[in-house]
Amino acid sequence: MHHESRFSAAGEGDDKRRPRTRRVVLDGGAVEAAPAATSLQVERFLDYVRHERALAANTQAAYRRDLRDFSGWLGGRAAAGLSVRDLGDYFAFLAKKGLARASIARQAATLKTFYAFLQLEGVVAESPAELITAARRDDAMPGTLSPEQVDRLLAAPDGRSALGVRDRALLELLYATGCRASEVSAMRLADLHLAESFCTCRGKGDKERVVPLGRRAVAALRAWLEGPRKAFAARDGAAPSWAILSARGNRLSRMRIWEVVREHAAAAGIPPDIGPHTLRHSFATHLVAGGVDLRHVQEMLGHASIATTQRYTHVDAGRLKSIHTKFHPRG
Repeated sequence: MHHESRFSAAGEGDDKRRPRTRRVVLDGGAVEAAPAATSLQVERFLDYVRHERALAANTQAAYRRDLRDFSGWLGGRAAAGLSVRDLGDYFAFLAKKGLARASIARQAATLKTFYAFLQLEGVVAESPAELITAARRDDAMPGTLSPEQVDRLLAAPDGRSALGVRDRALLELLYATGCRASEVSAMRLADLHLAESFCTCRGKGDKERVVPLGRRAVAALRAWLEGPRKAFAARDGAAPSWAILSARGNRLSRMRIWEVVREHAAAAGIPPDIGPHTLRHSFATHLVAGGVDLRHVQEMLGHASIATTQRYTHVDAGRLKSIHTKFHPRG
């Protein structure tokens, strides 16, 4: 019996050694992509980050999108056969398309991880992506709010309304912990330990960390848990376990958290181009400026490397200079 091949030849009369292509689907629609071998390597890589590395769902989705774009650009070439110069051409192509530098940097990080996987699999001896560097916005410091701006933002929700009580608890939680929006969205009631003034959150790679809660955050969370949350939970009818709920009693999504932050920022007279990450950066900046050891800030933020946290060390150079002058023998 004749079985139709799942792969299509590049064209009649072509050299038989020419790699065959197929359509590959990576969560964002089909694209005419790389040879079958590359497509299978991508699929194995996505299985690897999902099952063996247990990366966060958002990270997995970013890998899918980046590799979908990369596969489409390959146009029949094998990923294993690319050089550093080829990858440079790819990033130049992305820049010409108008991608932000931060997005190109993320693509570079994705390809580094993908090629490291190909090395692990024995597909390539050396990774061409290792020599690629893509700066993130000239390594600029992420936007932060002043303590006065934070006070205005946290006071913006109307404490007389149910949604206002929830939003104040949400904003206090974001600033008190430096958690990402996705981490707060995934936080459950069991993760809040208000009597002991701390909470647990799960970050990238499903790593769990403990973060202290200040008295104002504890008070705002108590007001929410003992008040409107009970009514919100009753609307779902399934006793939801999420700490912060939507008006319908469901888990509050990451995107809705962004919207809440921006709505109250506008009400507080703060530029609207901020989000939960602005509160995360403000949390870290204010701790470092207050003299907290960088290792402690790293632990609270859930950074794998201290180098990531070191972005915040330049925020209070004047304080460091005064300390140097006061304590160094030749200051």
